[in-house]
Amino acid sequence: MKRLAALVLALLVHLLTLAFLALGAWAVLAHLDSLIGWLLGDLSLAVGWALRPRLARLPADAEVLDRAAAGELYTLADRVADRARVKRPRKVAVRDLATETVYDHVGVLRTPVLVIGLPLWLALPPRQRVALLATAYARKPAGEELVVDGALFTLAAWHDALLGSNVPLKVREEAQTTIARSSLSALDHPGTTYEAMGIFGRLIARVLGGPVLLAEYALTGLARAGRPRTEERREAIARRVVSEAELTELRDVAAGGYLAPIQAAALRGESVTAIRQGALARHRLTADGVLTSAPHSELLGTAASALIDEELLRHYTRAIRGFGLIT
Repeated sequence: MKRLAALVLALLVHLLTLAFLALGAWAVLAHLDSLIGWLLGDLSLAVGWALRPRLARLPADAEVLDRAAAGELYTLADRVADRARVKRPRKVAVRDLATETVYDHVGVLRTPVLVIGLPLWLALPPRQRVALLATAYARKPAGEELVVDGALFTLAAWHDALLGSNVPLKVREEAQTTIARSSLSALDHPGTTYEAMGIFGRLIARVLGGPVLLAEYALTGLARAGRPRTEERREAIARRVVSEAELTELRDVAAGGYLAPIQAAALRGESVTAIRQGALARHRLTADGVLTSAPHSELLGTAASALIDEELLRHYTRAIRGFGLIT
């Protein structure tokens, strides 16, 4: 029931955005010879455009890899996507200083793109690399989640537009009070026009801000109530590829501890190969002794993982120069 309520409320928010766009278009097209029609229409169109849900975009610092130059990585990405039963990524990109790996459909054409964060990728053995890709595929929002997230973005934009100016207004009021107190005569007082406009603006914000805050609060609560179900869905998708134990291993590594040894090695001037071998050596240590090789998976063996590292060597070399900036 809460899931349906969240979806209905989100659709109402999106319909409001469409209403602004439709009203603006009608005001312009139906009153081509009216200046007021043009002004009101342009204002309505501007509001609708500002409130529109945003399409996912490729991060500015992401570098898309050529399939011919990174064939082994693309093959792995396709293999894991098939096992997870999601669309294969048409593009695979890397980010030098981002630790997360993300899969999403970007742009107007909704192109499936996998973006890999190199710091964590460099530190993982083959088995956990597969788990990382499985987790990224599993975290792609479902259709209804996109609708609700887009509505929350729109409500946040309304919130900022109507109520976000409260702090600047207080600053201006304090400045005006200071000026008034320091004035030598009434002739130096700035006047009441600005005050009247400020009061009018705050009145509009209070009238429209109440419903916006209520809708935002209700939709946020409904979305939070549906979060356990979302996590169950993501867990189920990831479990198509890897086991629960492998997912737990990945969470333990990603939670912290993997980055400091890599940063220290980069500061010492060690090569990418030495940093990678040091990371794999740490994963061979177990409570029962030392493994002969790093943990691998049926979807990614040790040799194939090494080939991927060769494909990414140039990117690793560039990335480790900035690892010290990661916090």
